[in-house]
Amino acid sequence: MRKFLFSVLFLALSLTAFAQTAQEIIARMDERMSKFDEKDGVGMIMDIKLPILGTLSAKAESRGDKMRMEMQKGDVHHITWRDGNTEWDYDVSKNEIEVKTVDQKKEPKTEGDVKMFKGVNDGYDVSIEKETDKFWYLKCNKSKSNTEKDDPKTMNIVVEKGTYNPKSLSAKLKGVTLTMRDLTFGIPEKRVTFNPADYPTAKIVDKR
Repeated sequence: MRKFLFSVLFLALSLTAFAQTAQEIIARMDERMSKFDEKDGVGMIMDIKLPILGTLSAKAESRGDKMRMEMQKGDVHHITWRDGNTEWDYDVSKNEIEVKTVDQKKEPKTEGDVKMFKGVNDGYDVSIEKETDKFWYLKCNKSKSNTEKDDPKTMNIVVEKGTYNPKSLSAKLKGVTLTMRDLTFGIPEKRVTFNPADYPTAKIVDKR
């Protein structure tokens, strides 16, 4: 009996030693993401929930100053490429490609969305909401010391156990609920580069 109790106590102490706080999990996630260079590219699925239109999903990929975004809802299907200077918007249903110059002042930085995953411990009070065998589910409440007006009040982050890769992030921004999920690091440049040869029958509408 003593041997059994000792084994249980040893196991409990071992589990306590390996238990991690939410802040430690976020720190390990930051360390993991710092190993990926955004110049090598990052991709994700973005779910945007709008008050009237419902949820729109888009696959966004970027590498350096290049990006590719594909969105489909019902009969509407668009694929858009940008290289910092030019935008190509392909309307799949019309088989038409509209080309225009990008307004640099309105063009968001490619790191803008991924940046939400970084430095969470600096501006949020983080706690473990729940966990499974594969993931930690973290609740992030904006701390009183965080004076950034654009930062959401709350965020929900899911981190994969073992790898510490971020799995998803959800936040509400100005009435719009944004979820970024299924992050992928390492995007080939060909993937985010528009090639007219891939669409030989498409009508080109040049508005530059």
